[in-house]
Amino acid sequence: MAAVISLAASAYASAQTPMTPAPKTGYAQVNGLNLYYEIHGAGRPLVLLHGGLGSIEMFGPNLQTLANTRQVIAVDLQAHGHTADIDRPLSYEAMGDDIAALITQLGLRRADVMGYSLGAGVALRTAVQHPDVVRTLVVVSTPFKRDGWYPEIRAAMQQITAATATQMLPSAIYKHYARVAPNPSDWPALVGKIGDLLRRDYDWSTGVAAITAPTLIVFGDADAVRPAHVVAFFELLGGGKKDAGWDGSSMSTARLAMLPGLTQYNIASSPTLAATVTPFLDVPVSGDE
Repeated sequence: MAAVISLAASAYASAQTPMTPAPKTGYAQVNGLNLYYEIHGAGRPLVLLHGGLGSIEMFGPNLQTLANTRQVIAVDLQAHGHTADIDRPLSYEAMGDDIAALITQLGLRRADVMGYSLGAGVALRTAVQHPDVVRTLVVVSTPFKRDGWYPEIRAAMQQITAATATQMLPSAIYKHYARVAPNPSDWPALVGKIGDLLRRDYDWSTGVAAITAPTLIVFGDADAVRPAHVVAFFELLGGGKKDAGWDGSSMSTARLAMLPGLTQYNIASSPTLAATVTPFLDVPVSGDE
């Protein structure tokens, strides 16, 4: 239990967001949800998706770093941050539909989509379910099937229920939720829904293998996802099949980054993340205008 509380809360402990220009904010009516988003910067659009029990602020200074060269559309997912809950379970598939609908509603032909942990699962499902709206995909610290997590993480996930919400009340993540949520009393319901989601078994191998968007997967070398699973993920995307050749002509469009000295708990706010992701996002992609 403590591991999962830390997994959610320590991202806030390490994410110190500097003073930045006030973003444009809004709500999109998608699939019965009043979805909150912020727009930072200008340029090619990048949809940014936070981790479980968190919100936009999880990315700390990385948000502004990314917004220095592009338009970052940062989203609070269902029941998180400024976005109120609705009467449906939390599921990666439904939230993937939400993000695709947001991209369309904002009048974007397609966008880069990047997510961390829970948000990475949502980003992945967006690319699988709505490939036409995803230009490139960045997946940070999440597996493509549940057994990619270490056994102790899966065991801790089993314990998350609405009844455990009170254990998180002293945490920074709850205090932030209480400050920005439309209905702070919904906290136990959110924790309960997260628990239901985390206990659900899944295997997205077939969908991942069919992704055509250039994809970067990013993990810490001390992540909560097993290294063997990371390699399998990369291979499923078409990477690591053979030598790229002296000129790189046999290289796939998949990229893998293992960031040294980082964990599931601090990767989202580490400056190394933005420094790693930016060159990938800057590479021209077929269909760019």
